[in-house]
Amino acid sequence: MLETLLLALALMLIIEGMFPFVFPTAWRDTFRRIVERPPHHIRIGGLIAMAFGLILLLIAT
Repeated sequence: MLETLLLALALMLIIEGMFPFVFPTAWRDTFRRIVERPPHHIRIGGLIAMAFGLILLLIAT
């Protein structure tokens, strides 16, 4: 179980690190636009991302 969790964390970090490495300017501009949004929009985006991840997890298992 711990090995699977570490593999998932490693994969997430690899994928998350690809975007700022390959597209640093676009990545920075995207975060500037996100910061300008109201907090409830950011929360909704986080909720959607978590729900999508949960659905993918349920499909994969």
